[in-house]
Amino acid sequence: MVLDHYNPPFHTHKKPKNLSLKNASTIRIYMLKFSKVFLVIIFQLVIIHYIYQSPSKPSSSSSIHQDTTQQILGPKSNDRCKHGTVYVYNLPAKFNQDLLDHCANLDPWHSRCKAVTNHGLGPMAAGLSNVVPENLSPAWYWTDMFAGEVLYHSRMLRHACRTTESETATAFYIPFYAGLAVGRYLFTNYSAQDRDASCAELLHWVSDQPPWRRSRGADHFIMLGRMTWDFRRSRDADWGSGFIYMPQMKHVLRLGVERDPWDPLEVSVPYPTGFHPRSDWELVQWMEYVRTVNRTNRFTFVGGKRQMKGDFRTILQEHCRDESGSCRVVDCSGTRCYDGTSEILEAFLASDFCLQPRGDAHTRRSTFDCMLAGSIPVFFWKRSIHNQYEWFLGDEPGRFSIFIDRRAVRNGTTSIRTVLESFSRDEVRRKREKLISLMPKFVYTSGQDGTAKDAFDFAIDGVLRRLHKRG
Repeated sequence: MVLDHYNPPFHTHKKPKNLSLKNASTIRIYMLKFSKVFLVIIFQLVIIHYIYQSPSKPSSSSSIHQDTTQQILGPKSNDRCKHGTVYVYNLPAKFNQDLLDHCANLDPWHSRCKAVTNHGLGPMAAGLSNVVPENLSPAWYWTDMFAGEVLYHSRMLRHACRTTESETATAFYIPFYAGLAVGRYLFTNYSAQDRDASCAELLHWVSDQPPWRRSRGADHFIMLGRMTWDFRRSRDADWGSGFIYMPQMKHVLRLGVERDPWDPLEVSVPYPTGFHPRSDWELVQWMEYVRTVNRTNRFTFVGGKRQMKGDFRTILQEHCRDESGSCRVVDCSGTRCYDGTSEILEAFLASDFCLQPRGDAHTRRSTFDCMLAGSIPVFFWKRSIHNQYEWFLGDEPGRFSIFIDRRAVRNGTTSIRTVLESFSRDEVRRKREKLISLMPKFVYTSGQDGTAKDAFDFAIDGVLRRLHKRG
């Protein structure tokens, strides 16, 4: 097209009869113009080829981010499914989705509908703009401590090692929301049969499936969003459901937010916290933030008093108030902290240590909120951390936590403030660095853009590794 426009005579097949000097000069002018246009076109083509074909070079800032992320989170694994794949049962809706659809009936006092939104992450958190870096605010949610069943199911459906071919699977996941089903009947005068009905019905259904019949459930696993003690009723008059003691559960591997230390088929997984980073870099930013944030309190206590004689949490709260120059209190009595409050995160971020007595069971969701903020947990029951969360926190809790015997606190022979002030700045820094290094293993991401493994990935990897060895 360019040639036609700039030099039409070159496209005729007839030889011109006469070329005068004027005509020769005209031709040279046209040739010069053509050469310039041709060079411009060639240059443009070279630029276009470079832009679209050459690999883009990251900016120096991007390179720094990538290097930092790789150093902290580690390289991405290329053999993620080396221990096999997981088949997810498509259960009748009454065992999971119907519970979400009727979320207002999951608790006799409060609607749980907000708690189970966003695939278990809950509603997005508000009021954190002055507590966390502004660009990380969208990664924070008011996540319910017992929403793990919904979260795990959602993530499992998108997991890289999920298979839809049951014949090839190494593990079989039962997405029954047992905690939600049982929780409806825990706090009022329901019978043992009411508390067991959904669990028994689920086991009747799954035990009729071909994969179950082949193994009697030995290659199956389930996630329990409540503590194991809510499913261990041995007598009708006792608390909870008898789900775990039902005959079909004899070989099933169970993930739960708190395990029975003497049960080899149970694995404790981290309680969900409110931080769900959307990318690896957001997690790295948070880790750097808690490393450098200004901490003005030596320790803090977050919790509510219980109306019972000798309640240890009441003792800690009163001790903390007496040491107001060193300790910060967030009183969560009643339902004050039920739906989340920025005051909890603010207190943990401002404190070197956080007091972690037992809750309704030996473990607490607060422990992971505390560690997420880089505050060092102080335990008073060894069962709160020993033989718990080994897949995620390792088996040396003394490297990131403190233990103080509760009996010495009760009888007044030990001052918590004195014990905590005895740790040097370097000792505190080392424990905090250990906590920070563990964060990728106990944080649940939103499962969007990250490539590094999170708590969910480590849990499923552990399940596959264990069941692969069994096979």
